[in-house]
Amino acid sequence: MNAMLAISRAIDAINDRVGRAVYWLVLAAVLISAANAIVRKAFDMSSNAYLEVQWYLFSAVFLLCAGYTHLKNEHIRIDVVAGRFSRRTQTWIDVFGTVFFLFPMVALILYESWPWFLRAWHSGEVSPSAGGLILWPAKILVPVGFFLLALQAVSELFKRIAFLKGAGPDPTEKIIKKTPEEELAEEILRARGERDLALEVERLGEGKTTP
Repeated sequence: MNAMLAISRAIDAINDRVGRAVYWLVLAAVLISAANAIVRKAFDMSSNAYLEVQWYLFSAVFLLCAGYTHLKNEHIRIDVVAGRFSRRTQTWIDVFGTVFFLFPMVALILYESWPWFLRAWHSGEVSPSAGGLILWPAKILVPVGFFLLALQAVSELFKRIAFLKGAGPDPTEKIIKKTPEEELAEEILRARGERDLALEVERLGEGKTTP
């Protein structure tokens, strides 16, 4: 069990780093989109390459962060029925879904997408659009993204097995960590409250000593 949890922690660390790095591509996509719009409006110039690199970046975020989303337990759940069950029953449902639905789906996509990428790589396939980009960088995102998702599925399965055996915490509990901005805001509010309290005490003290 300790070995399983150690593997789970290693996988979690990988997807956490990948996710935190990749979501900066959202900013890159926004900047490229804004620059493309400005150039097109101001100079009447544009290129399909700028448009395609935007969906390259979007695809990278969507696919490479799939494992990160699973790690953070932020994937979509339909809890109309399952939400009424106990934690253990919900965990068993997760185990069943991972083994009989998630793993087969990921295996099928990996099996189909890897040759799909290799064909684009060996042929030097290029987008049919004028000025379009080569396609293999976009196509390799599919097997890489689903491989990371498969790794995270293994990690989540290990954590659920540990929970069922009483050797680990509930993996469905979301750990909400405050951002530095939230911590700063709380510190400012706390300091303001202490200052207001001190002023109120000082005012009351002055009222008592006034003849």
